[in-house]
Amino acid sequence: MATSPIFHPTPLFLILLGFSLSLSLPNLPQSSKLIEPETVCSSTPHPTFCKSLFTPNKPCNILHYFHSSAHISLSTTRKFLNFLNRYKNRSSLSKTAIRALKDFRLLSELNIDFLLSSIEAVNSINTLSIFRAHDVQSLLSAILTNQKTCFDSLNSTALMPWSVKNGLQVPLSTGTKMYSVSLALFTHGWVKNQNKAIPERNLLKTTTRNVSVREKVIVRQDEKGDFTTINDAVAAAPNGTSLSDGYFVIYVVAGVYAE
Repeated sequence: MATSPIFHPTPLFLILLGFSLSLSLPNLPQSSKLIEPETVCSSTPHPTFCKSLFTPNKPCNILHYFHSSAHISLSTTRKFLNFLNRYKNRSSLSKTAIRALKDFRLLSELNIDFLLSSIEAVNSINTLSIFRAHDVQSLLSAILTNQKTCFDSLNSTALMPWSVKNGLQVPLSTGTKMYSVSLALFTHGWVKNQNKAIPERNLLKTTTRNVSVREKVIVRQDEKGDFTTINDAVAAAPNGTSLSDGYFVIYVVAGVYAE
């Protein structure tokens, strides 16, 4: 994101688009039949890791696989948040490191909110509107973007103690694998074969937790926003800012961004 070796930009938020303007038909998973773990995990970025999450040779439907992975992701996020709290009151940390860790906590709290919303949306009735399915997919994608922000900050923050950096690498990596598996399973079950054309929708009223906002931009693939790619929006975020300057908020229109 920045060419400077010192990383202390305004934190990034991916606040998504949602709420359809019209009703849509219920959306059932593309496959409600029983599937072997080896088969369903082959559609994820980490097949071996995915298979380790489920009982071998015990076929389940896609709803079970997603619910299981989403709850494991939620547990993983809460554990990471508790792990971060160990460093909350360390006076030996630099201001830059403290700022980065505060961002990690805030992004982890957002990840928990996004996971809870996704789990709630995929209920036992097993139906979603087309609009809602794409919103859930975008929420799960936003979690991965939050993880990328944490990784970039961890590797770029000046004066971050080696013990802290080394201690956070593994849980961050594990969390990223979990989130990517959950996203892949949801995509496989609910949106894999849907038409990519989605009608216009209103902006989802997602809170930024009462933090100060200095600027908002919108990413739209149809060139009607400020940027057409997430990477361009991230690159536009200012560097060297302080928390008092406010947050740079990125709104992303729901969809698949192959970047």
